[in-house]
Amino acid sequence: MLNSNLILNLPPKKVFLIDGIGALITACLLALVLSRFVSFFGMPQHVLYALATIAIVLAICSFTCHFINPSAWRPYLRFIAIANILYCIITVGLIIFYREKLTLMGYAYFAGEITIIMSLARLELKKTRMLISH
Repeated sequence: MLNSNLILNLPPKKVFLIDGIGALITACLLALVLSRFVSFFGMPQHVLYALATIAIVLAICSFTCHFINPSAWRPYLRFIAIANILYCIITVGLIIFYREKLTLMGYAYFAGEITIIMSLARLELKKTRMLISH
């Protein structure tokens, strides 16, 4: 699990970088691993590619914020956190929609992904409410 003190004490620039790397890892897992083993995970390939595309867009947003390093970073981090939460809501909807096709490994993968992303989003939102900025 994510160390909340570590994330909360990092400068926003590094939080954007961590978020971007996480989104890129998600996109690669979905597009390059899960999509090749559809029968093992159960989620249709076109859905995996759509989720990977969303993850790439989120990675681009996070990396852009990392490199631009805006002084008014809170609204950007809040936007990214909310986008991460929406990604998880979409994923839950797809899990429900394709529940008959998903395998135990598919459920396990998406449960892990959602847990990690929601934990990070919660910490990102908490960081936006901190009085002292780094």
